[in-house]
Amino acid sequence: MKKGMLGTVLGILMVAVILVIIAFISGALFIVDESQQVVITQFGKPIGNPIVAAGLHFKKPFIQQIHYFEKRILDWDGDANQIPTQDKKYIWVDTTARWKIVDALKFLQSVGNEMSAHSRLDDIINSATRDVITNHLLVEAVRDSDRILESKELGADAIFADEALERISVGRQQLTRVILEKAKILAPQYGIEIVDVRIKRVNYVEDVRNKVYDRMISERKRAAEKYRSEGQGKSAEISGQVGKELKLITSDAYRQAQGIVGKADAEAINIYAQSYSLDPEFYAFLKTLETYQKTIDENSTIILTTDSDYYKYLKSMDHMK
Repeated sequence: MKKGMLGTVLGILMVAVILVIIAFISGALFIVDESQQVVITQFGKPIGNPIVAAGLHFKKPFIQQIHYFEKRILDWDGDANQIPTQDKKYIWVDTTARWKIVDALKFLQSVGNEMSAHSRLDDIINSATRDVITNHLLVEAVRDSDRILESKELGADAIFADEALERISVGRQQLTRVILEKAKILAPQYGIEIVDVRIKRVNYVEDVRNKVYDRMISERKRAAEKYRSEGQGKSAEISGQVGKELKLITSDAYRQAQGIVGKADAEAINIYAQSYSLDPEFYAFLKTLETYQKTIDENSTIILTTDSDYYKYLKSMDHMK
């Protein structure tokens, strides 16, 4: 009896598995992931509301078709557009955005797929960006605050472009919010919600950019010349101070040297005087010999009178012989 019941249960399970497999193969069963939403169409026409709940779902096989769409936030990255600002300066503006499908049925009926949705977003976001940028100054698309200007007023040692020193009433962050609000008006008709818009990059067009680069180079050169002039002034100040200190040191050293020389001369004179007072004749003899040594050599010829004092000791030497 138990074996018969077990066989019946296994048979039922086998039949159930086969039916499930057949249902999947025929398309009667389908799975919806947590990141997806589904619209079912029959002969091209939507049937019922979009399916947003994850799990196992049923449809009529063969005659109904499943269309899967993302529930997650998607990225949009447009091409850079050339736009004139309110102050007539042409710039390239590159924007990016995040969006999601909030009404899968309307999305299917209006754009059909993500590729077509990107084309619609190109029109919506680029149009909103152009409207906002053309009604504001360039500096407002670049800066978020007046911090640079405040730094200049506080005496920061920096050089800025003329437009960088303009005060702004609307900053870049607020401009992106305005662009987002404008874009949100048109997006719902396609079953889309634009979550966020950001300006990635702002740049001058090429002819204006070259002029800006030239001005930046000129400003940097002016700043470099300013620093160079200040450095040369400081160098001259240091050199002058060094020269002044050197003169003071040299003067003091000369004064001390002269004092030492004078003292030495005085001591020498004193020694000479003492020596002379002890034996004047011997001192005179030594000084005369010293004079002979300094003035007479083997190549010298001296013509003297016989009564010359210079010749006195030479005559004495002759008598000694």
